[in-house]
Amino acid sequence: MAQTIDLPEVVVTSPNPIQTAPNSDETGYQGATSQSIAAASSFTSVSVMTSQQGLTRGAASLGDALSTTPGVSSTTFSPVASRPVIRGLGGFRVRTQENGIGSHDMGNLGEDHAVTIDPLVAGRVEVIRGPGTLRYGSQAIGGVVSANNGRIPTVIPPNGVAFETRGGLNSVSGGKDGALLLDTGGGNFALHVDTFKRTAGDYRIPGGIQENSSYASQGYGIGGSHIFKDGFVGVSYQSTATTYFIPGIDSAREKNHIDLRQSKWSSRGEWRLGESGIDTLRYWLGFTDYKHDEIDGLGAATNVGSTFRNRELESRVEVSHLPFSTAFGELTGAAGFQWGRRQLSVKGAQEELLSPARAENLAAFIFEELQLMPALRMQGAVRMERTAIAGTGASFPSSYLPPPDQPSLFAVNRSFLPVSASAGLLYDLPYGMVARVTAQHVERAPDPVELFYKGPHDTPRTFEIGDPTMTLEKADTLEIGLKRGRGDTRFEISAHYTRFGNFIYKNFTGLMCNDSFATCGAPGASFDQIIYSQRDATFMGGEFQLEHDVARLWDGIWGVEAQYDIVRATFADGGYVPKIPPYRLGGGLFYRDPSWSARINLLHAFAQNNLGAFETPTPGYNLLNAELSYMAKLPNPTFPTELTIGLRGENLLNDSIRFHQSYKKDEVLQPGRNIRLFASVKF
Repeated sequence: MAQTIDLPEVVVTSPNPIQTAPNSDETGYQGATSQSIAAASSFTSVSVMTSQQGLTRGAASLGDALSTTPGVSSTTFSPVASRPVIRGLGGFRVRTQENGIGSHDMGNLGEDHAVTIDPLVAGRVEVIRGPGTLRYGSQAIGGVVSANNGRIPTVIPPNGVAFETRGGLNSVSGGKDGALLLDTGGGNFALHVDTFKRTAGDYRIPGGIQENSSYASQGYGIGGSHIFKDGFVGVSYQSTATTYFIPGIDSAREKNHIDLRQSKWSSRGEWRLGESGIDTLRYWLGFTDYKHDEIDGLGAATNVGSTFRNRELESRVEVSHLPFSTAFGELTGAAGFQWGRRQLSVKGAQEELLSPARAENLAAFIFEELQLMPALRMQGAVRMERTAIAGTGASFPSSYLPPPDQPSLFAVNRSFLPVSASAGLLYDLPYGMVARVTAQHVERAPDPVELFYKGPHDTPRTFEIGDPTMTLEKADTLEIGLKRGRGDTRFEISAHYTRFGNFIYKNFTGLMCNDSFATCGAPGASFDQIIYSQRDATFMGGEFQLEHDVARLWDGIWGVEAQYDIVRATFADGGYVPKIPPYRLGGGLFYRDPSWSARINLLHAFAQNNLGAFETPTPGYNLLNAELSYMAKLPNPTFPTELTIGLRGENLLNDSIRFHQSYKKDEVLQPGRNIRLFASVKF
């Protein structure tokens, strides 16, 4: 019989507001595990990427770092601008956040926009689907990607100080990345400081170089907390500056690139009261100032095509009550309020592409969990919110062709009342298995971009037109799952079915435009015209992941792993929803012992021939990755030191990889064969 090598478990921290104990693994200095299936049972489907895995993969974006996770793909617009796509859903349906507060960038507006959470300092990253997403708002209708990077400390490290340096080198682009993280404290005060930097040139592809794909990024964060017996209160500040180039034929010719700046203040606190019926009080608060310029040319030939701005304030308060007995079993739960305000605008070279718009929301939510029997739990959640949106709408001719050469403009004030609810059952089965079934109804208000945008988007080469008359998007989902998170054989399988009413999507009209509506339909125009539209749609699919420890080998365990995911999305008339990833099948071998870790994995993506309007087929590909690392604990009685060094090979077959969900798949190949050297030292 195989003997398990004890490793720290993968602990899920984000999806359930009904928790009391602080989790030290949210800080940057805790150890990671090779196990990728979370041990604890949950009403939600959750995938976890540890900080060690983030270092190993070396990706410059969350999308690329998570893109081989079952059920998760990415937009792959550039190495920096690659946003997660969860079960075929992205954009305004996937929320990215760190330490409970939204990333507050403009990554959901366009596939060319970066998410301002760098994987090198992201810490633990969790991908959450299901009822837990109601905690964060209707814009998380597709899922939540949640990073916990410890910038607001929750504990004082052992010996009063914890330090880590991590980084790596990439052969495919000459890329270099590095980060320093420091946690210190004493008495009732804890301090966190981190900084990171990464640079890369144009990456290699089979047969050549992908021109205009270089980038440079750097940032830092500092935070402090007052920690007392029953909780903490903390505040942090962080800054990010990134310049990245956009690959593609026209983009490379024009040296198209994006210059991004963001600063962000955050605060977070927790008080474990444990009396008067109240278990714990928690709050989150964040304010962000974001700007990026989309630029053509270099040096004296520089021309700013458009400027995107976002100023956003978000706050959330949660109160969990102490467990109490009912006629049906023990009841635990939490309730909360969320308030947010967002001001955004997009200024083009000649006109406002998105006149200053404002979105404000106020929401209340409640989660309750009932222990019906020792092996059976039930959870329910309800969220109600009011979203008020103000901006400038535009009326275009029904043909979306001139004349008139300019649309008529008018002031718009819209109010939406999304109501969402979910329910789930969790049942403990023999052999450590847990079965779950969840159902939810989620409503989403349109984003100001979907309502008001009008004009060219230079980087993806699209001419986008919003619809100020849009209504609520509604989704009804049923999901079943079976999981075993401990033991020699660990697996998770889930199947989901979602029926959307008034699904909002980017509808390609087949027309071409240049930099103004007057040019739409003109010969030689090069921007695809897109209209934000609504249609009923159905999404269905599933994911499977397996790890099996086969037997002892040397001082450790070797085993096998496998994964599979599929999503199929169709409109009510039977046509296919565009930009849906293909189904994928993969597997491999792994070895682990207290010092060594090795893994080789082949992921095959099948050809995507289920095509939306004006789409073309995308061939399949084979992605072969391998990894070898060594960890040593150096003798130091005062500060025990851990050294990790390793090699990772990516796309070792040097396959020509194109992602169907990419807007530039016919012009841009993903990176070719890459060898990454990585290391970390921490004490």
